[in-house]
Amino acid sequence: GGANPIDANEAAGLAEGHYNDFETIDWLKDIGRHRKRHREILRRMKLSCRGKLVSLFDSFSGWLCVGLIAVAAGLVAGVVDIGTTWMSDLRDGICAEAFWFNKEQCCWSSNDTTFDDEQACRQWYTWAELVGDSNKDFGAYIFKYLLYILWSLLFALLAALLVKVFAPYACGSGIPEMKTILSGFVIRGYLGKWTLLIKSVGIMLAVSAGLNLGKEGPMVHMAACCGNIIAYLFPKYGRNEAKKREVLSAAAAAGVSIAFGAPLGGVLFSLEEASYYFPLKTLWRSFFCSMVAASVLKLVNPFGNDHLVLFYVEYRSTWSVIEIGPFILLGVIGGLFGAGFIRANVWICRIRKFGRLGRFPIAEVMLVTLVTALLAFPNTYTRMNTSRLIKLLFSKCGPEDEAELCDYKWNSTNDYSGSAPAGPGIYSAMWKLMLAYLFKMVATVFTFGIKVPSGLFIPSLAVGAIAGRVLGNVLEQVAVSRMDSFPFRLFCRAGQPCINSGLYAMIGAAAALGGVTRMTLSLVAIMLELTGGLQYIVPLMIAAMTSKWVGDRLTKGGIYEEHIRLNGYPYLDNKEEFAHTTIAADVMHPRRGEAQLQLLYQDSMNVEDLETLMAASDVNGYPVVVSRDSHYLLGFVTRRDLMLALEFARKNEDGIVGDSLVYFTEHLVAGAVAARHTDAGASSTDGQPPALKLRRIVDLSPITVTDQTPMEVVLEMFRKLGLRQTLVTHNGRLLGLITKKDVLRHIEYLHSIDPHNLIFS
Repeated sequence: GGANPIDANEAAGLAEGHYNDFETIDWLKDIGRHRKRHREILRRMKLSCRGKLVSLFDSFSGWLCVGLIAVAAGLVAGVVDIGTTWMSDLRDGICAEAFWFNKEQCCWSSNDTTFDDEQACRQWYTWAELVGDSNKDFGAYIFKYLLYILWSLLFALLAALLVKVFAPYACGSGIPEMKTILSGFVIRGYLGKWTLLIKSVGIMLAVSAGLNLGKEGPMVHMAACCGNIIAYLFPKYGRNEAKKREVLSAAAAAGVSIAFGAPLGGVLFSLEEASYYFPLKTLWRSFFCSMVAASVLKLVNPFGNDHLVLFYVEYRSTWSVIEIGPFILLGVIGGLFGAGFIRANVWICRIRKFGRLGRFPIAEVMLVTLVTALLAFPNTYTRMNTSRLIKLLFSKCGPEDEAELCDYKWNSTNDYSGSAPAGPGIYSAMWKLMLAYLFKMVATVFTFGIKVPSGLFIPSLAVGAIAGRVLGNVLEQVAVSRMDSFPFRLFCRAGQPCINSGLYAMIGAAAALGGVTRMTLSLVAIMLELTGGLQYIVPLMIAAMTSKWVGDRLTKGGIYEEHIRLNGYPYLDNKEEFAHTTIAADVMHPRRGEAQLQLLYQDSMNVEDLETLMAASDVNGYPVVVSRDSHYLLGFVTRRDLMLALEFARKNEDGIVGDSLVYFTEHLVAGAVAARHTDAGASSTDGQPPALKLRRIVDLSPITVTDQTPMEVVLEMFRKLGLRQTLVTHNGRLLGLITKKDVLRHIEYLHSIDPHNLIFS
């Protein structure tokens, strides 16, 4: 039969770019496929008008894709912000005139001049008032307490059930997995539409349940889900995993942009923390994506005050050089908190993962919610929404403020904009804040990792802001009592507070978040955009850098790296140094005593041999060598390409049977074989079945190293080139191969961590 020998190879080509679940992508191959496709578009452009239009659309499609992602992410964030605020207030009461208003919106429509968290306004009814109970007595307090707990449990139960039943991948913050996916790993369904839907609804429920978690981390995951879904509308990105990673990097930037209203911070976060491969084109696309997402959120205006975040503040006061000491102290406190938090949280998550605790995820969520609600309600600072708490701690006191934190003994002698001695309210607030600090520290350790969507940014900021505010208030009172003595007389000026305790809260918040995540550049940018305080760049940098130094001395990486390690994801951290003297021969497989590598021979195997080999093994690919006796390396064939080529040949080529010889070379080398069989696709004279030529599916230039190559060089090749595996040779002869998993196991072994925890191929 006259079958065309190329057809089988083209069938395998159709499968290029498709990876199975939990596989590492081949960056070089995917980028090569993209370039080949681009060359084809340029060739067609010269031939016809249609080719010119296709080329124009192709060059514009990247910007269009990230623009659509930004619009989708901005809308999702707007809905989540509005929903969260409304549901959080639902635990306290309801707006009688329009139930869809939250407490603040309800009181805008009212003509009341007073508005505070306890009393609100006439339009807003607490649940006790609706039942007809007066709002002040002990019975009403108990009733409010019980309802607070019941609403919290209901919201938490709904969130946990939605995650368990519809989208198990929607739990957690999603940033460790995002980092792993961006480093070239495939987790099917992690960025799907169900995950997006359940994560958005689940995070509203989880935050409204009063759990110690934030919605900002999950917004990165939700934006990436938008990115993945929209990428499939553009074959350039949908069918090429390496190109899709560029779009997902831009989506991660948009996620932080909408979470904090910090477009530049988002781009820097994607560069510093999330992305693995970040070419200049991706930087521009991330910039554009961040910008559009923030604009869309501004249009939605979720908080009704034209700010993109709940805790936007503006300070007018300056800071003094002498305050660098306290800023460093806050950095140290943040670093210690971060390191302690990481150790405690990873320890609990390990028990959750490998112990009995993990078998009852919903019961655990309910227990954590119950304890949180019981302990949080009595203290006003733990009862309120965490974003509102941060806003309160960041804010500056004026004479008209009636809050406890602003209970100063103002009198005619001290200017209202300056500093004054503390009243009893401040002392009461300090005790409550210290209790809130301990409570939030412990509660966040237990909450991060339970099976509901949960972010870590907001709880970390809150813990740091409490520490900063307390330190600021203490220093302020010391300065007020010694205003004329050195060093306080240097920076106590008339009309300005000696110490701005709101600024200290901001610096403390940055230090705590830096201690937990080890971000520096992106952290400072996010804090600047959050607060609009450009003159505080240096204090923020001091706090971020100090907390990173202190944290790095105590634990190896940030919380996300630790969770990647705990889950066994194949993530090669490109920030780590490799200080050992091992060589490729120490790491490659097979070693002495292990089973031999499964190889393909260039011209001495038939179709049945190949099918038997594939049925007996589950490796991702096979090296091609000359023959059984001569292991000189010719190339590499992936399992998927080989399987599809054989299936296609069996179905569509005449005369291909189990005995058909398979050639992986263009020119037939072995003389005897060449004499016995004619070219592929033609029946030979002595009744032999036609041969099958599969040279086009062979990668003739696989990345190879010699057995004496230092492992630090091999590691750099895996990081910089994004390899799945490299072949090890000696004088051209194949000795073995090293996969990404082998490299990770070797690093874990050298760090004396259990290397068998790595679960994915």
